[in-house]
Amino acid sequence: MNKQAVMTIVFWAAIALAAFGIINTLGDKGFLGLIIPVIVLGGIFLLYKFPPGRWARKTKPKIKPSARTMAKMKAQSGSGARKSSGSSKKRKDYPFHVIQGNKGKSDDDIPKFH
Repeated sequence: MNKQAVMTIVFWAAIALAAFGIINTLGDKGFLGLIIPVIVLGGIFLLYKFPPGRWARKTKPKIKPSARTMAKMKAQSGSGARKSSGSSKKRKDYPFHVIQGNKGKSDDDIPKFH
C-alpha cells in the first residue's frame, strides 16, 4: 500500500471519529455541550491569526544613514553614471577571466568535444 492511500484512510477515519464525537456530544449534553469547544477553538484560531503585540513579528527599526555614508553613496552613484555615459571604454566588462596555469598541457588530455 502506498503512502497516499494510507494517509487517505487515516484522514477519513479521523473525520468519521470527529463526526461520531459531535453526534455523541449532542446526544449526551445537548447544544450547550458543543458551545465550549467551539469557543475554545475559535479563540485559538483568533490568536493564531491576530497575535498579541508581544508575540507579533517585530520589524527592525529604520536606521538613518550618517552624512558620511550618504556622501559615499552619492559619490558611488555619481561615478557610476559618469562611467556608463562615456561611449569609449578602455576595458570591456566580461563576467569572468581565465587564468592559464603553469602545468604543461598535452594535446592528448584535451577532449575533442565539450
